[in-house]
Amino acid sequence: MNAQPVSIPSLHDITSAAGRIRNVVRRTPVIQVAAGELDVPVPVNVKLEFLQHTGSFKVRGASNTLALLGASEGGAPTGGVCCASGGNHGAAVAWAAREAGLPATVFVPDFSPKAKTDIIEAFGARLCCVEGFYADALTASRHHARHEAAFHIDAYDDPQTVAGQGTLGLELAEQIPQGRPVLVGCGGGGLYAGVALALEGRNRVTAAEPSSAPSLTAALEAGKPVDVEVGGIALDSLGARRAGRIATAVGLSLGMKTLTVADEDIAAARALLWQRLRIVAEPGGATALAALLVHPERFPDGATVVVSGANTAPSSRGGS
Repeated sequence: MNAQPVSIPSLHDITSAAGRIRNVVRRTPVIQVAAGELDVPVPVNVKLEFLQHTGSFKVRGASNTLALLGASEGGAPTGGVCCASGGNHGAAVAWAAREAGLPATVFVPDFSPKAKTDIIEAFGARLCCVEGFYADALTASRHHARHEAAFHIDAYDDPQTVAGQGTLGLELAEQIPQGRPVLVGCGGGGLYAGVALALEGRNRVTAAEPSSAPSLTAALEAGKPVDVEVGGIALDSLGARRAGRIATAVGLSLGMKTLTVADEDIAAARALLWQRLRIVAEPGGATALAALLVHPERFPDGATVVVSGANTAPSSRGGS
């Protein structure tokens, strides 16, 4: 039996998403950091996406999906919306659902940080902790959607979600020089896919993954999504056991090679962001910078790194 074709959003889809959520999400700034200031001998542009509503980029995809859902012929589902998340996507869905006046149920693995689960509940969603990993929470959310007439909002492998995340790439096209490489942290790959599609032909986008959760790396090597063992300090945000079909297809079509970094490299990047820029980033949010620190030779003319999330307790900022 042949696998179903992968639906990849077009640049038009991403541009439409940007118009749809323009008055909902924040346009986050980019700061220019001089060569040497972040311990690399090249200039670095830092996209401050952690300043987004709910503290991460995830609100872009969630808002786009909910806007399309509200405009659909059937309208909002009677059971509201639901999702699976390590924390950030759940917070985004909770926030977007509150803005739309819909109930939300968020399923998270039982190891999700309190800093993230508190945000989810603060936005009025019902929080359900599931024993296991993200994949187990995903199974629970899909089961809930089937039995409670709710709409499941996928975290990274739905065209509407990816198109929403791609709006970050459209912003970068107006904020950074053409040709300058872009680094983004990668879990399931929704942010990578959206930004890579938005910047295709203008800026090359590279996905940075923890070596303890290399789902997209494994998928590109296998030519299809495959299950991997996951763990490490970025598990709650970059801990997808299997990369998304969309991200895999995009990576294969663009000939992308991922960069992987160890947990200690991510911790060092977090510490550097705090010490030099007073940015409190969560591990997943600092992974792009970690890849630049470990592989500076790949970016001789500089790079842009996306600090994608900051939902962490200040006491765990990685530096003192």
